[in-house]
Order: sequence, then structure tokens, then C-alpha cells
Amino acid sequence: MDGTFDHVMIRVEDLEESLDWYQTHLNYEEKGRWEADTFTNVFLGPEDGALLELTYNHDGRSYEIGDAWGHIAVRVPEDALQESYDGLIEEGVDDYRDPESCGNRYAFVKDPDGHEIEIVKRDHGAKWSIDHTMIRVEDADEALGYWTRKFEYTEVPGRWEADTFSNYFVAPEDAPEEAMKLELTYNYDGREYTMGDGWGHVAVRVDDLDDAWDALLTREAPDYRDPASCDHNYAFTKDQDGHEVELVTRD
Repeated sequence: MDGTFDHVMIRVEDLEESLDWYQTHLNYEEKGRWEADTFTNVFLGPEDGALLELTYNHDGRSYEIGDAWGHIAVRVPEDALQESYDGLIEEGVDDYRDPESCGNRYAFVKDPDGHEIEIVKRDHGAKWSIDHTMIRVEDADEALGYWTRKFEYTEVPGRWEADTFSNYFVAPEDAPEEAMKLELTYNYDGREYTMGDGWGHVAVRVDDLDDAWDALLTREAPDYRDPASCDHNYAFTKDQDGHEVELVTRD
């Protein structure tokens, strides 16, 4: 499998409000847009790196985020966590979890729909670029096995073993350091999670959609939405917990 993470998709209830929030506070630029009869997709991001896809449905529906979806994490320089957080607060972003409450290792804010945005310190990647996206899993061994076998990903540095939970990070073995990673959070108490519909999917970029799809089916990935059902523009499978994973191609 030749895929790297291309984007992460979330659903929003007010497209213009969300666009303004990400463009104003994270300096994201609009990279692409797909206008359909019933929905609009807008792709945003910094100059380089993985993208954020905002999906807006035109029927005025509301969403439940659920707890199976965690957050996206954006980067700031190692010595700029506090000033970056303070700058967001001065711009009117809600004070959610400040650096001091997180041991000065990271911080959290929320976007207009309540999606959590983690701010992490990194010595690589552009400021505000997407470092990782986090999902919660009910079986760590199954989750790691899924990404290892289905997508040929590997666990990368960043594992955090705590008393009550563990965090694991996966990405393609040869992915550059600044590429987006997937964080798998496993809680030891055996809890189950609600998927919700405010969270959409992560997308993996592949060179050949049909070849990648055939490889996934050979490896017994769920046949959720095959390329033919998506006009050969993309396809979808699911992980062991039901998180949707999109396959896309890019020029």
C-alpha cells in the first residue's frame, strides 16, 4: 500500500462561520471546493501538508460528535505553545484547556461546532499544520493490527503508556516527519464508544485506486463503498471500530 494521510473530514453546521474560524485563527487557505445539490465540501489547510475537509449539508441538520472521535492536532514551534494559545484567546477563541492544565506539553481549543483542536509543540512542520488526528479504539491490538495489515503502516515514535490509557501513533513507514499521523487512543476500562455523525473520516492518498482497493479486499478489509459505487473517484472502507477510511487519488 502506497498511501499517506491526505485529509481528515468533519461536518459543520454553519459553513461560513467555520471557514472564518479556521482562516482567521489558524491561517488556513481554501484549497478546493465541491458544490453539490445537497452539500458542499471545502478543503482547507496551510501551505503544505494534510488538509481539513469541512462538509456542510444544506438541509440544516445538527450533529452529535460522539466520543469515538477525539481531535485533530495542529503544530506550533517548541517554544511557542503559550504565546500561540494566548493569541487564540485574544482573538476570541474559547478557553478550553490551557497549557498549564496540560503540564505545558499541549493545549486544547474548540471550533464553532465543538470539535476539539489540540495544539502540540513540534520542531518540524509549518505552524498550525495538522500533526495528527486522534480516534478512540476499543481493542488496541486489533486497531494496531488493522493499520499494520490492511495499510502496511507502522507504529511511529510517540507512544504514551499511562496508568489508565495508551496512545499509539501510526503512519506509512517512509512517511516524512511532517506528514499527518493517526493517533489511536485505548482506555483500559473496557468502555465502548458512540461514533456520532459530527466526525466523518480520515482519507488515505493512493496512486492507483483500483489496485489499492483490491489489496484491501484481499486483506479482508470491509467492503463499504467500492470505487464503482463512487464513480471511481474514491472508495471507503471501515476500521475494526467502524471509523470510516476513504481512499483518494491526487494529481
